[in-house]
Amino acid sequence: MRALIDLQKKIFPDVLEVMQRRYQLLHYIQLMQPIGRRTLADNVELAERTVRSEIDFLNKQGAVEITSRGMNLTHEGQSILEQLSEFIKEVADIKVLESRLKDKLKLDYVVVVPGDSDQTSWVKQEMGKACVRYLHDVLKRDDTVAITGGTTMAAVADMMTPPPFPEEMLFVPARGGLGERMENQANTICAEMAKKARGDYRLLYVPDPLSEESYQTIIEEPSVKEVLDLIRHSEIVVHGIGDALTMAERRKTSRSQLNQIQQGEAKGEAFGYYFDRHGELVHKVRTVGLQLEDLKDASHVIAVAGGRSKAQAIASYFKPGQSNVLITDEGAAKEFVRDTSL
Repeated sequence: MRALIDLQKKIFPDVLEVMQRRYQLLHYIQLMQPIGRRTLADNVELAERTVRSEIDFLNKQGAVEITSRGMNLTHEGQSILEQLSEFIKEVADIKVLESRLKDKLKLDYVVVVPGDSDQTSWVKQEMGKACVRYLHDVLKRDDTVAITGGTTMAAVADMMTPPPFPEEMLFVPARGGLGERMENQANTICAEMAKKARGDYRLLYVPDPLSEESYQTIIEEPSVKEVLDLIRHSEIVVHGIGDALTMAERRKTSRSQLNQIQQGEAKGEAFGYYFDRHGELVHKVRTVGLQLEDLKDASHVIAVAGGRSKAQAIASYFKPGQSNVLITDEGAAKEFVRDTSL
């Protein structure tokens, strides 16, 4: 396929551009259906006239259905989208990016989805879909899945679908709450994923971070101890990776600790741990939930993070080799490959 694509790029570049454009339109309709032409044009950043022409073509081919509520993907359109997916990844050299990231970060599995989530919101949903596909491949009966909070994890929950044996799955939050928007809290995302997967869930009602005194008191509570035991023995962990300073602000970090994070030139954060560009620990927040040392007992530790601005954060987290799976986007992957210092 690689040789054919290279030949097409040289002789029929317009054909590849049209295919990529139509794939983008079908993909966005799938995510946002039903959707109107004007909204579609705004989101894919194409002229409304171009979108109208392309939708008329796709409608005649039976890929798109136009209703009074907006456009929907037909069964034929879904089939076309699925068949085009791998081809488009090859055209965009995404397969090459996946291979380079896998080798550079020494990971078991890497998925790169097209686009940059810093620029286009639906790319997070595509990362969510990729994560769900991977989960379906690796889930076993009676598995416990621990999941953190954040907007990317919320996208994973949005895309969740039932696995073959949903009633035997348990979802747990990997940590306490950050006091942020309810929809981005680990508890909320955990419950949403369980609902869509038709599994069960347990919640952890503790704040994050905590003082040492509060921490020692809370972890002795029987209800908390029970959930913590489930969390620490999770077979699968799904988590995001944050920009260090952004996460410090979200945690309302004290001035002295913020100075420590800045002076240590922290780049990335996960599970309350802040890492510099070399993967060295700069600062640790006292949190109730998963600790880095707990990850070694999990069968699959899946990091989901994207956007060009997250490339340094992703690199800093993976230097110590904590997770074995990365699901990211083209924006982060290209920046990671381009920057030789990462």
